[in-house]
Amino acid sequence: MVDGVVGTGGEPESSDSLRTFGAVVQALREHAGLSREEFGDLVGLSKHTVASVELGRRMPDPTFADRSEPVLGNTGALRRAAQHLARQPGLAAWFRRWAQLEATGITLYTYECRMIPGLLQTKAYVQALAADQLPPLDDSQIEERWAARAERQQLLRERPNTAFSFILEEHLFLRHTGGVEVTSELIGHVLELTKLRNVEIQIMPLVQESHAGLQGPMRLLETPENKWFAYCEGQESGQLISDRKLVSVLQSRYARMRSQALTPKDSTSLLQRMRGDL
Repeated sequence: MVDGVVGTGGEPESSDSLRTFGAVVQALREHAGLSREEFGDLVGLSKHTVASVELGRRMPDPTFADRSEPVLGNTGALRRAAQHLARQPGLAAWFRRWAQLEATGITLYTYECRMIPGLLQTKAYVQALAADQLPPLDDSQIEERWAARAERQQLLRERPNTAFSFILEEHLFLRHTGGVEVTSELIGHVLELTKLRNVEIQIMPLVQESHAGLQGPMRLLETPENKWFAYCEGQESGQLISDRKLVSVLQSRYARMRSQALTPKDSTSLLQRMRGDL
């Protein structure tokens, strides 16, 4: 199965609490025998806004629960549910399902050719990436992104029995995203992570005649139940892949790339030379 999840067109990003709140609204509305349009007329909203709330795509305004309770039976359920609403800031909507799997995975493989993966980024690198984000981000959004990445990065040290493998293109460092100082700090950070026993980092050389990953970045993950998933991301979208045949294809490609990339020892030596050349 391939689950495609696309961006939300500018609406607030969804979260488990938003979806749960929306499901409660929909259940109470249907129990009251009201269509979305009828319910919307009674609480002063369009049927499209009601749909967005029920699907967990829109954060309801602060008065939504108070206006809706009398229409939906005055059970108090909406007022209580509204107290637990949150948006999971800092993570793209299409990435959240993978992030949930990532938090419990026992094996994680990542190949990247676009940017340094979030699990390896520094704050300065995140800020440099954000500087070119369109539409532009404000300071709070940038801080949310860094906070989300910093929290995910704790997995590397808090899960010593989880095996992390990264294959990174050499040009990701040669690009000098953010400038020389940002790149030097980034390389130093990556070198520190190579000292962890559960982290393996390999560099794919800039000149490489044979390359099994030319179709794009990929991530692979093994759950505690030994089930494998894959994730592929593009512009404002991502795909979670659970089909065993498709996952197997990506596993084969990743295995081939591990043999084509520099060894972990040679990769460390290359990173040290690159930092020295800055």
